[in-house]
Amino acid sequence: MSVQTSRYESAPRRRTQIMAALRRAGFLSVAELSAQLGVSQMTVRRDLRQLAESHEVTLVHGGVSLPPGGVAGPGFASRAQSHTQAKLAIGAAAAALVQPGDTIGIDSGTTAAEVAHALPAEFEGCVVTHSVPVLGHMLSRPRARVIGIGGELLHDNQALVGFAALDLTRRLRIRMLFLGAGAVDERGVYVRSEIELSAKHALMEIADEIVLVVDASKLTATAPVQVCGLDRIDTVVVDAPLPEAVATTVRRNGIRVITA
Repeated sequence: MSVQTSRYESAPRRRTQIMAALRRAGFLSVAELSAQLGVSQMTVRRDLRQLAESHEVTLVHGGVSLPPGGVAGPGFASRAQSHTQAKLAIGAAAAALVQPGDTIGIDSGTTAAEVAHALPAEFEGCVVTHSVPVLGHMLSRPRARVIGIGGELLHDNQALVGFAALDLTRRLRIRMLFLGAGAVDERGVYVRSEIELSAKHALMEIADEIVLVVDASKLTATAPVQVCGLDRIDTVVVDAPLPEAVATTVRRNGIRVITA
């Protein structure tokens, strides 16, 4: 009797621990939670179902994520301070692909924002973006034309997202899109929330070439929502060698790799 009572009393404590871990990571698998909490996966799934019923989490295949608008992981400013040198190098290497009069797209995220920072002051092309930090930075590039894609503000990513992007972008064309990601593996490119997809997909549809910009930490990270397979990517700009499984898929698809 006492063992069973203890087990039920520990359930609220476990769910509190799950929410704390989820706010740090944005996504966690059932297996990860089972190992962290020292309980069975069945127990974890029972806790997750209860959290989902109270709309605190969203169940996804194999794990759980925060619902759209939830606070997940460190904010944009904090992420911008991580892997700083790698992101600066990636931004410079990616910006070197841009021609003087190009029309380019820049995705949301801290690494993609470094592409805008690395554009030369005399750049006279056009930048299409839904990233609020990129829009702010382009105020210092008065020679460039800038087209902002509207939508709902996603505070954690400092990006404008949603279906409003579709109406504008379908009338545009960009030569090159610099695409960010929350995680990358041999199966494709991932982000933390489904709400990010509409703007990313809209930009991908109008791009002649898609350049994935990711620092090495994204190659070991996990995120629940797939943006695309690697076969949609033309070039990868990264700061470290790719894991073998990713490298194999990249070679099979003829994807160019630039190591910053």
